[in-house]
Amino acid sequence: MTSTTTPDQTHPLPEAGGPRPVEGHGDPATDRISPLGQALREATGGRWQHVREAARAELPVDLMLRDPALSIEAARDWTLETLQVINALGYSASGYPKEYGGLDDEGRSTVDFELAAHGDLSVAIKSGVQFGLFGGAVSALGTQWHHDRYLRDLIEMRLLGCYAMTEIGHGSDVASLETTLTFDPGGDEIVVHSPGPSARKAYIGGAARDARIAVVYGQLWVGEDCHGVHAVLVPIRDESGVALPGVTTGDHGAKGGLAGVDNGTLMFDRVRVPREMLLNRYGGVRDDGVYESPIDNPNRRFFTMLGTLVRGRISIASGGAVVARKALSIATRYAVARRQFSAPGHDGEVLLIDYLAHQRKLLPAIATSYALMFAQNELTERLQDLHEAPEKDQEAQRELETRAAGMKAMATRHGNDTAQMCREACGGAGYLAENGLTVLRQDADVFATFEGDNTVLLQLVAKGLLTNYKEMFGDLDMLGMVQFAARSFGGAVIERTAARPLINRLVAAAARRSEDEELLDRGWHLAMFEDRERHVLETLAGRLRKASKGEDSFEAFNSAQDHVLLAARTHMDRVILEAFVAGIEACSDPVAQDRLERLCDLYVLCSLEADSGWFQQHNRMSATRAKAITAQVNELCRALRPDAIALVEGMGIPEEWLGSTMLVEPSWTA
Repeated sequence: MTSTTTPDQTHPLPEAGGPRPVEGHGDPATDRISPLGQALREATGGRWQHVREAARAELPVDLMLRDPALSIEAARDWTLETLQVINALGYSASGYPKEYGGLDDEGRSTVDFELAAHGDLSVAIKSGVQFGLFGGAVSALGTQWHHDRYLRDLIEMRLLGCYAMTEIGHGSDVASLETTLTFDPGGDEIVVHSPGPSARKAYIGGAARDARIAVVYGQLWVGEDCHGVHAVLVPIRDESGVALPGVTTGDHGAKGGLAGVDNGTLMFDRVRVPREMLLNRYGGVRDDGVYESPIDNPNRRFFTMLGTLVRGRISIASGGAVVARKALSIATRYAVARRQFSAPGHDGEVLLIDYLAHQRKLLPAIATSYALMFAQNELTERLQDLHEAPEKDQEAQRELETRAAGMKAMATRHGNDTAQMCREACGGAGYLAENGLTVLRQDADVFATFEGDNTVLLQLVAKGLLTNYKEMFGDLDMLGMVQFAARSFGGAVIERTAARPLINRLVAAAARRSEDEELLDRGWHLAMFEDRERHVLETLAGRLRKASKGEDSFEAFNSAQDHVLLAARTHMDRVILEAFVAGIEACSDPVAQDRLERLCDLYVLCSLEADSGWFQQHNRMSATRAKAITAQVNELCRALRPDAIALVEGMGIPEEWLGSTMLVEPSWTA
């Protein structure tokens, strides 16, 4: 299992470069696009634009497309083999230290995941399990001993692993896991045990077939003391794939999607591993058998351990956003070619894209996708900046974790909703697996659940806002959080996230404009989003303050959950808009900038339109203004319609990567 290569013998992953032939595979995508499409790609590419361009020029088309008719076993084989090729090309393990063959670029590691998601999502998730979860835990929670022993092998995929956190009885509530990790001083070992059926590790990617070792989370016992959740490396299979003594594996078989990922179960019957296998960067057992940790507070230690894996949520957010972009790329191309029903003044039947109702389906979703691209870039760059910082800023790290939680919830919700909308927008053709939408929708479904249930993540966002990131999530139980919010949250101060001078200037200018000029005024847009967030947060804090005087803490928080989730969403809406505004400002191509301005208008006005009831109830908008917003949304859709193809080109997915037969062989024109 271990590498014979010493740590100083480095073989760094290849930097993304020009096209390279991949033995045994076909050609990359030809990807001929319009000048506007290319300019939009450059505007949205961010810091790692060169990596994205290199991947489009280099990755063979057949690596991006899995035959949906493959059996489960064949799909698993294809997925593993494809990931091995993509990894060999340098698009998987960028986040690891350079001395073990990585690039020490955590930001790029999330872009690697995003690029894999442009193709088959099973490959992306298999990559996420190996390099993000399993490898990420070894890297972030382990010490030099673990790094030297395992990192190079897992980077080069000679050692395949899995990440055994979730149990049948506890998913989101990680602190209550039942698996025990008991230190035995007599053998200097950790004894890993599943005490009952509800402790069975479940839904674990790689556990059914491919993984040979697992990062297992459980309660660490040293003597009579439980030190909370820790992680330990546990071999689970021999080299031939046979389960090791004391380890019981199971196969979930067919799922609702992700056929190429071998999800399964694990049970442990007093399995012994050397004490050194405990991932002990934040807490472990010394040679003399005494527990020690650099973090005294158990709750802070627990959340610090989980916080080191924040890039997993950022990766899933990027994957959810790709789902929407891929679905829109298929549905929009279909809409500009498919005709249905005749109308006076039209030459033949009318194109689907010329119906306002169809524009209303596709173009607002395209606008939201562009907004999320800019917000994702900002989040990814922040991840890398904090990773490179010589001194760790704990408050900044907590804010990053909160933003990542919110982005994961927003992007995956958008991905799932958009995939379904696009499936319907393509009628019966959209229901055929060969056209790419049903498999995409099935594979993306679980994105709302893993790496944190979206509802739970939005509650974490609200909790961070209420405490202004001053307290570590784990430092406060529910009562403490309610009381902290009640005593500290007076007049809310909105902390702007991007291009602060620009945002301040736009908001100030809006106050000097007449109402007739406001609908398309960016400063008014920003002020409306900011005002909504501030009001929702202030009233939530007031509600909790009042409730804390008479109710128990659980009931106080539980009865306000509708308000809690609204606070999180309004915050994320504002964060995403500010990132969009900053991205537009940075765009150097005047034509692309103009289209981005229109898309931003559409994104904002659709949000205001959808929430017009709230704005009217709170005297922020008249009924007349609400009607004017609807009319303006319709006009923006008409104005953007001629650029529909360029807009989806700008989202970065080559047409040949879409895997949609109806775009290549349109049967309705035969």
